[in-house]
Amino acid sequence: MEKRLTELEIRLTEQERVIEDLSSTLAEQWKTIDRLTKKLDTLTTRFLALEEQSQADIPVTKPPHW
Repeated sequence: MEKRLTELEIRLTEQERVIEDLSSTLAEQWKTIDRLTKKLDTLTTRFLALEEQSQADIPVTKPPHW
């Protein structure tokens, strides 16, 4: 009975360590995702601004046949 209890305590300790490792890994991944999302938003905004600037103004003129 005591051996069984010891084995369960060892398993519990190992599982707690694994859960803590997974939790810290998940927290790091969320930080990375947040950072990349912000960077993507910034780049999208810059791209759209550059795209607007590069479009030439099309003059409104009558076609030659008018």
